[in-house]
Amino acid sequence: MDFLKSAKAKILFHLSLSIVLGIGFTLFFFHGFLPSSTNHGESITVPNVVGLHLDELDDFLTNRRLRYEISEDSSYSADFKPLEVLKQFPLPNAKVKENRKIYLTLNTVKPPLVKMPNLIDGSIKNAQIVLKSYDLRLGKITYIPDEIFNTVLKQELDGREVLPNEQVAKGSIIDIVSGDGLGVVSLQTPNLVGLDEESARIAIVGSGLNVGDVAYDKEGRVVIAVTNNDGSAGSVVKTIAPGAVYKQFPDPGKVVRLKEFISLWVYKPDSINTKPTLLDE
Repeated sequence: MDFLKSAKAKILFHLSLSIVLGIGFTLFFFHGFLPSSTNHGESITVPNVVGLHLDELDDFLTNRRLRYEISEDSSYSADFKPLEVLKQFPLPNAKVKENRKIYLTLNTVKPPLVKMPNLIDGSIKNAQIVLKSYDLRLGKITYIPDEIFNTVLKQELDGREVLPNEQVAKGSIIDIVSGDGLGVVSLQTPNLVGLDEESARIAIVGSGLNVGDVAYDKEGRVVIAVTNNDGSAGSVVKTIAPGAVYKQFPDPGKVVRLKEFISLWVYKPDSINTKPTLLDE
């Protein structure tokens, strides 16, 4: 009977010891060994590698205890140089464990080709939107005489005209030739010297031109070209009437385009102005 009690006690002891050891091992494995081997509780902030070149990635990420893998699906952006990082996952500032792999997408070495859109007869604003949608860039805008303002007349690439549907590289800079709205109409400037300011303004607008700067001077003398008796060219200086135009730019008879500006110089002395008249003969 004592023997049975003693054997039973030993069994209970060993069973209890096994349970205690099992619980202890479990606690040690999950709360001791496993956390230390996996750096539990420790995290690394993912840096921003967008814009870095492929040659810089090894040192940059290794020093931060991270790895990387290049995605086979490459992309292209004209804002980045070839083999610079366009995208990354995980994103910058994400928290990851040491030795985590960062997946990267690089900018292609050679830009892919796209079909050149047709910008002709559209507005410059529309051209900007269309070019952006094709990953193309708007370059220099040149204006030439045409009756319609800001309408695309030509689309050019590297100094030559590029046709719609022609294959061009993404990121290409497309120059635009547009109308200036003035057309090809040309005319001669009227002779405004001797007219009072109001009459000169009316004459300018009536000729299809615009009034430019108007300056007022206390002295007003005009030089008039004349032909001498012997046929040679000469000039006569005459005093202009108060309130009258004594100089203009461009000069009378100059060829200008429609809507061009004409500047005036008006004689305005300190004394009380009389009604402006034409030149005294």
